[in-house]
Amino acid sequence: MSAPAAQNSAAPARRIDAALIGLILGAIILWFAPVGMGRYGTYVLSLWLVMSIGVMGLNLTLGYAGQTSLAQAAFMGLGAYATAILTTKYGVSWYAAFALSGLLTFAVGLLLGFPALRVRTHYLAFVTLAFSTLIWLVLRNEQWLTGGVFGISNINRPDFFGIKLFGALEFHRFVVVVTLILSLKLWWLIRSPWGRAFTALRENPVRAASLGIDTRAYTLLAFAIGSAYGGFAGALYAPLVEFIDPSPFSLSQSLFLLLMVVAGGAGYLFGPFVGALLGVVLPEWLRFAGSLYLIIFAAIVLALLVICPQGVSGLIERGWNALRRKTGGAR
Repeated sequence: MSAPAAQNSAAPARRIDAALIGLILGAIILWFAPVGMGRYGTYVLSLWLVMSIGVMGLNLTLGYAGQTSLAQAAFMGLGAYATAILTTKYGVSWYAAFALSGLLTFAVGLLLGFPALRVRTHYLAFVTLAFSTLIWLVLRNEQWLTGGVFGISNINRPDFFGIKLFGALEFHRFVVVVTLILSLKLWWLIRSPWGRAFTALRENPVRAASLGIDTRAYTLLAFAIGSAYGGFAGALYAPLVEFIDPSPFSLSQSLFLLLMVVAGGAGYLFGPFVGALLGVVLPEWLRFAGSLYLIIFAAIVLALLVICPQGVSGLIERGWNALRRKTGGAR
């Protein structure tokens, strides 16, 4: 093998190693980060990670497969309510409820994804918009099952090998472990042949079909896996807040999740974490501004999207490439 070819084959390995090391180092930092932060600060960090999982699924659907979904909050609601109902009313363990929530949202994503085999882009957005509205109405009106506007309370947190996770710090570290596992699964997926097929669908569906990729099957699979990640996020959200009602799973929250994907950088592995950081943690940092914090937050996000439509991850990548070119030119 020639030297340039060897360098080209080694480059993906270096990128993969860097991404893997980044995920592991991030998990280690977040394991110790809440020490001394207090209960509310730890809760905000945990909420950031939970929202990152939901944004991961939407990033797979939008950033890698090129499909627009406005139902991610609805899938989070399905996962949260399934977990809450199973654990509080039927005594099912959280781990079983977590798996069932993922399976439920995956199956619903498959059923909802069939229209995606016939419609694209903004038409799919209309389908998911209608589904999001339907789920929110069911959560609000079917009081016999969901508690209606009164919600479901006293949602227990799980045990971990006999260790009680009732404290904020203990449960945060549990969330870190679950987030790391799901992140590693997504890291593997987007570098597998499935992930390359998703990217080919986003770039040019016609060319992907000419290369033998089953565009219908992969479109459906991307949407279903993204929906399952929404269910997993909801299954973690329910014991985190210990009380759920329909309001966090409305259409506006789906739009907010979509904003997180775009602001963080669609199609980037770390984009969901950056986007959720902007959506969850940044408003908390801006609370010193009082009633103006939402205006400041909106202005920051708008300025970011104008400066770099590829999001923060795209801006970082552009700066890194410019630095490499400058360094290479100097050498």
